[in-house]
Amino acid sequence: MNADIDVDINALRAALSAHGITLPSLGVDPLTLAWWEPRTPLVALGNCNVATARRLAEVLRTAAGG
Repeated sequence: MNADIDVDINALRAALSAHGITLPSLGVDPLTLAWWEPRTPLVALGNCNVATARRLAEVLRTAAGG
């Protein structure tokens, strides 16, 4: 696996955690790693419950100044 994607996912996990947000299935999309020619893997944000989705929306709105 591309080591850079691990760094990026861990940075995203830490940034979300700083706002009290946990996306339990955050990780690399395994299907993009199975591709036969080199490509940048996708980050799978995964599923979350409604409370987490609301909190994420709230943080993003605040960050956007709204």
